[in-house]
Amino acid sequence: MTQKTSILGRISQLAKANINAMIERAEDPEKMLNQLVADFTNSIADAEEAVAQTIANTRMAEEDLRIDREAAEEWGRKAAAASNKADELRTAGDSAGADKFDALAKVALTRQIGYEREVRDGEPRITQQNATVDELKSGLTVMHTKLEDLKNRRSQLVARSRAAQAQAQVQQSMSAIDVMDPTSELSRFEDRIRTQEAMVQGRAEAQATTLEDQFAELDDSADDAEATARLAALKNQSG
Repeated sequence: MTQKTSILGRISQLAKANINAMIERAEDPEKMLNQLVADFTNSIADAEEAVAQTIANTRMAEEDLRIDREAAEEWGRKAAAASNKADELRTAGDSAGADKFDALAKVALTRQIGYEREVRDGEPRITQQNATVDELKSGLTVMHTKLEDLKNRRSQLVARSRAAQAQAQVQQSMSAIDVMDPTSELSRFEDRIRTQEAMVQGRAEAQATTLEDQFAELDDSADDAEATARLAALKNQSG
């Protein structure tokens, strides 16, 4: 498997991941979401490094292609210069010198042909590499979008999960209060206070009744004394 195939396969697999289905199957969605975010983040970092290396290789190949083009042009100029020199020498009657420069021109042309072949072979390869780079960049963009969506979903779902847990805890606490029924304890405490208040009132009334009885006895004694005095008066009148 080539590096390109490995990178594209990993990007494609993550980009096509069905997050909704994964969340629904998870026993602990919050834990699963945190793990997904970590996995996506790490995979994106690895993919970015691999893509950066691919881009670097492509740019180096483009630079090599530029050098090959310049070299082909340079050797073409050298071949032309050598050929012109050979023509000049041949015109001047120097056949040996002319043959020498024609040989140099041929060497230069051979070099030019070699560099032109490198350019011809390199151009489609670099075109394909640039297409691969564009594809990898597009895949990374999708992965980053997925990651941001995943983070947003995680925040929303975690907030909803915690809110549901808090509500459940409140309901559980309310159920515990209903079972304990603290109002019955308050009622018993109120009854005890009422009993104490009634006892205080009873003692007060009891004390008040005792005083009234004492004064009533005094009234009875006074009446008896007056009756005795009147009886004596009646007897005196009779005598």
